[in-house]
Amino acid sequence: MSDLGTRRTPLRRAAAGCAAVLTLALACACGAAQGATQSQARPTANLTLSSTSGSPSAVPSPSSSPTGPSSPTGTQTGAAAEPTRHPSGTPGATGAPGTPSAPSTPGSPATTAAAPLPAPDAPGSAIVYSTATGPGNGRTVALTFDDGPGPATGPILDLLAQYHAKATFCEIGPQATANPALVKRILADGHRLCDHTVHHPQPMHTLLHDRQVFEITAAKDMIIQAGGPGTQVGWFRAPGGDFSAENRQIAVQDGLRPLGWTVDTRDWAKPGADKILATAQKQLKPGGIILMHDGGGDRSQTVAALGQLLPWLVQQGYTFDFPAG
Repeated sequence: MSDLGTRRTPLRRAAAGCAAVLTLALACACGAAQGATQSQARPTANLTLSSTSGSPSAVPSPSSSPTGPSSPTGTQTGAAAEPTRHPSGTPGATGAPGTPSAPSTPGSPATTAAAPLPAPDAPGSAIVYSTATGPGNGRTVALTFDDGPGPATGPILDLLAQYHAKATFCEIGPQATANPALVKRILADGHRLCDHTVHHPQPMHTLLHDRQVFEITAAKDMIIQAGGPGTQVGWFRAPGGDFSAENRQIAVQDGLRPLGWTVDTRDWAKPGADKILATAQKQLKPGGIILMHDGGGDRSQTVAALGQLLPWLVQQGYTFDFPAG
């Protein structure tokens, strides 16, 4: 071999070695770059999966919604739900304990101006069930007459005057408007007045709030107008005793005290004068309130029973009082 060939062989070997080293370096570099790309892609994939599974993630899945998926009922589970609306119009209201909640009238729009429901012990909203002097202060009784004034009101006033008895008349607004002379006579004889609504709706608590307001406030206005200047109306009696937290609060806001009773003579059923009298005598206790009617139909049985009840009350030592107010 010549000197030239001897020199070329080491050169070839050196060049081949350099090529091998370069190839290996390039391969390592490419592998590292591919590994870095894959390591960057894994967290993104993991975050996307965690988002769809519902666990917290820094990068939300493209398919997720800020308000959450729709529930089977059609409400948005992630959005704030609309508050449950009480039929009276107060969001979330359930009524006072022991008071039936008021279902809305079918087909009627929900009211939007409901008064706040009172607490069970709201001042003045408790129903009156005794005379002003109370059961612990001797034998007192409060006589009350509903649904008038009507044809029986005059004879009842005559009997009351005969026995120097005082009574409270719970009047229907239009009846007062139709009989202003009787309203004035009731006041002149020293008796008192009570609001018994405009239309005597039953059950009252099912009415929309605004309608209940009208039934109470408009009746009071009619009674005052019939009685003339200075007429005062002190109580409200719900038709059929259908008191609720809502209508009691309306009454209180209008300056009226809810008025109940302890003796229901059931004279409205016309069971006969003797039966009316017997019921009153059996149920009455000192400080009680007797319910009778001077309107709403033929009340001749009531007049006859009252003619026997008044002297019996006097004989039993009862004195006549007004309801607590």
